[in-house]
Amino acid sequence: MAVLFALAAAFAYGTSDFLAGLLSRRASFLLVGAVAQLIAMTGTLVALPLTSPPSATTAALAWGTASGAGAALGTLTLYRGLATGQMAVAAPLSGVGAAALPAVAGFLLGERPSAVAVAGIVLALPAVWLVSSADRGTRAAGQSRLAAGVVDGLLAGVGFAVLFVALDRAGDAAGLWPVAAGQVTSAAVLCTAAAVRRVPLRPGLRLTGGAAAVGGLGAAAIVLFFLATHRGLLTFAAVLASLYPAVTVLLARVTLGERLRRLQTVGLALAATAVVLIVTG
Repeated sequence: MAVLFALAAAFAYGTSDFLAGLLSRRASFLLVGAVAQLIAMTGTLVALPLTSPPSATTAALAWGTASGAGAALGTLTLYRGLATGQMAVAAPLSGVGAAALPAVAGFLLGERPSAVAVAGIVLALPAVWLVSSADRGTRAAGQSRLAAGVVDGLLAGVGFAVLFVALDRAGDAAGLWPVAAGQVTSAAVLCTAAAVRRVPLRPGLRLTGGAAAVGGLGAAAIVLFFLATHRGLLTFAAVLASLYPAVTVLLARVTLGERLRRLQTVGLALAATAVVLIVTG
């Protein structure tokens, strides 16, 4: 059951990120992220009294708050990367980070992944280098978009790793209280970022509909991951959920016709192999 929850989370995350990337090319990624997060927060708060105990411990809420901070960082940087970089670069790099870092955290917390899983983590390093490479003949604009995808993808991976680890540490006795705390925190951070950048939260009807889909899928993904991580090891729940870039890349390739250079293709193949080794190990 944990595997099914984690894979379902990956599908929801990947679809949500693809839609968010498209919306972020038409409007500010801060506006898209803030509106989507407000919608996700509202849905989680509505479900909270129906699914959870009347209260939660301070520790569970603190871990939930930390997860929200990680989600905000991951959302801001990934949406920016999807909007200004390349979807097929930013998304896979975020997935490698979101898979490898929780695996390391799980080891430090007492989990013992196999040698195969460790090999996957090590393989992720050259994958990052190859995905970051560019042909000599690349134009400056293309290099700029590539660099944006790399930096934002790596930062997003760190943010989502914090989200995964914090939700695991929150425990499952508090129900969805940690998830709700994280959603409120993430919404506050994203709305604050939008206010600082003077981005008005006045989305049109079309953007609101798209953001509702993004937020709904994002909230579903977090709940599914929360269920997965408390029915299996953090290491395996995180890496299975981190397969979400495959969905994003597939949708980008089919609908947008994005193309990759040879070295980048090799790097992405190594990244996929690294995630598979971590999962199967």
